[in-house]
Amino acid sequence: MSVTRAVVLGCGSALPDRVLTNAELAEMVETSDEWIVQRTGIRERRIVSEGETTADLGLRAAQRALADAGVEAETIDLIVLATATPDNTFPATAVTIQERLGISSGAAFDLQAVCSGFVFALTTAEAYLKNGLATRALVIGAETFSRILDWQDRSTCVLFGDGAGAVVLEAQPGAGTSADRGILASKLRSDGRHKEKLYVDGGPSSTQTVGHLRMQGREVFKYAVAMITDVIEDVFEKTGTTADDIAWFVPHQANKRIIDATARKLSIPDSKVVTTVDRHGNTSAASIPLALDVAVKDGRIKRGDLVLLEAMGGGFTWGACLLRW
Repeated sequence: MSVTRAVVLGCGSALPDRVLTNAELAEMVETSDEWIVQRTGIRERRIVSEGETTADLGLRAAQRALADAGVEAETIDLIVLATATPDNTFPATAVTIQERLGISSGAAFDLQAVCSGFVFALTTAEAYLKNGLATRALVIGAETFSRILDWQDRSTCVLFGDGAGAVVLEAQPGAGTSADRGILASKLRSDGRHKEKLYVDGGPSSTQTVGHLRMQGREVFKYAVAMITDVIEDVFEKTGTTADDIAWFVPHQANKRIIDATARKLSIPDSKVVTTVDRHGNTSAASIPLALDVAVKDGRIKRGDLVLLEAMGGGFTWGACLLRW
């Protein structure tokens, strides 16, 4: 049975120039490199400079993804930007990127699912492509989380960083089997009962302020592994695949302990796990495309590889996506 698949044509990423190390953080708040590494696996993260915005990072990642795909910007008829840190309350930051790419047709919009944003955005773009509403899409995850951190709160300011990643998707015919290239299956979930465990304490209609990120770290960790493995098992069931079939596991880069615990529960060996949290910190919606780009550029992820993506974020939101590169 012939089906339409959303196939990845190329990927790209962008990071701010400024590196913020654990040692530097230890001069700002009561913490230490040893404490941060032991609990999170993070050694450094990137921080935007004065005047550098989410759109700036997203644009650079998009341009590199387009170059990697070998396609012109004007052939893109859909842009979905996953971000929790937009340049403005409105318009969508995706529209700013669209304009700066020189695109004046098609649709561009932001999607907000926090750390799960890139998986949600991929799945949304896939739906447009499969249903003939677009033919070629740019999916971006871009964040400037340093702008919403309380730099006096050592439980959160050590965790997050800034960055962006992007992929170009194209609608292509497939045979309808797990051997097809492209997105094979996705599963998205949300549960608003957990809002207070991870949120920002501000917003236009509540406080008229941007606010700061607040998190109950132990509670998030407690729920993370169970929720993540639930959606992963669902995409395996939908495609008739197992953990043994995947070539690479690219999880949301939130915490090395969560990544390790999830891989163990799914019996995925360390050799198949792509980890960049040590260099990037938690870049929210940007973390998966950043990690993807690293693994593609260093030669690990190759055409035809079965790749598993997963993420969990504030809301709670969580999801998984299985695709063949």
